[in-house]
Amino acid sequence: MSLPTSTLPTPGTELDMHPGKPPVLHTSVHARGNAPGWAAEHRHAVRSLVTEHGALLIRGLALQEADQAGAVLYHLAPGLMTEREAFAPRRTRAPGLYSSTTWPANQPMCMHHELSYTHAPPSLLLLACLAAPRTGGATALADATAVLDALPPDLVQRFEEEGWLLTRTYHDEIGASWAESFGTDDRTAVEDYCRAHRIEFRWLPDGGLHTRQRRRAVVRHPVSGRRCWFNQIAFLNEWTMAPEVREYLIDVHGPDRLPFTTRFGNGDPIGEDVVQLINTVYERHTVREPWQDGDLMLVDNVRMAHNREPFEPPRDVVVAMAEPLHLAPCPPAFDENAR
Repeated sequence: MSLPTSTLPTPGTELDMHPGKPPVLHTSVHARGNAPGWAAEHRHAVRSLVTEHGALLIRGLALQEADQAGAVLYHLAPGLMTEREAFAPRRTRAPGLYSSTTWPANQPMCMHHELSYTHAPPSLLLLACLAAPRTGGATALADATAVLDALPPDLVQRFEEEGWLLTRTYHDEIGASWAESFGTDDRTAVEDYCRAHRIEFRWLPDGGLHTRQRRRAVVRHPVSGRRCWFNQIAFLNEWTMAPEVREYLIDVHGPDRLPFTTRFGNGDPIGEDVVQLINTVYERHTVREPWQDGDLMLVDNVRMAHNREPFEPPRDVVVAMAEPLHLAPCPPAFDENAR
């Protein structure tokens, strides 16, 4: 059940709703001195607003330290997840609390759903801004149902029938190493993880690891039942990379050993035109609100895609993930003869 927007956590709070922006909840002055206590008291009301709107930016808690943010997030979503299969390194700031993904400040991170390529992705993201950037750096949002409805039906049908394929080649010099991504340097443990999570894998002569995993591109929201465009097809595709970066990686590693790229579920390449189309549709449905120091954002990871826009440092945003979503697997589209 959704909560009417007129029903707010406490007197003195205010919910701003403006076109082109996510909903912003301004807390009462009393929340500033005891953010964890405020979160514990108003968890159910806050979560109801997230269910209704897909995301909620909370302003006025004055979060400044990772430990303080972690305490607030724990009250809002007990049982934070441990990240596995990260595509780029993060730093652990507190139990279940991570730094933002390492990514060049001058390059955007395109719209995506966090860890949508994993066997059990988070259904909830929690982000706390400990230090806002000088300029840029918003975590913008796009409604996954609206994006799905705006994409060409024939393209949606193909992805819905075939799913999408993520291929990764773990190189020590680019992105997360396989040990960082899987949280262990034990090859046997990595192999066991891959088998358990429907990931085809192959060890390379240089000690690297090559993987392929097929996932659903469209899922039903666990609460509303609405169909959502839920994937990282465009974000992790080679055509989203800066041209000079893509050309360099192909020259060094070859087209079949890129750190990551995506394909149609049957293995066919995805063209640059398809990637540009998806990103254009995302942009047409994007809402954004610049970060301010101390902000907190909760995001329904199924209903809302998110990005990270270019920025001028510093920018200190910590991230937690919660409530894993157990999706039905795609039927195999290739021989899962992991070695």
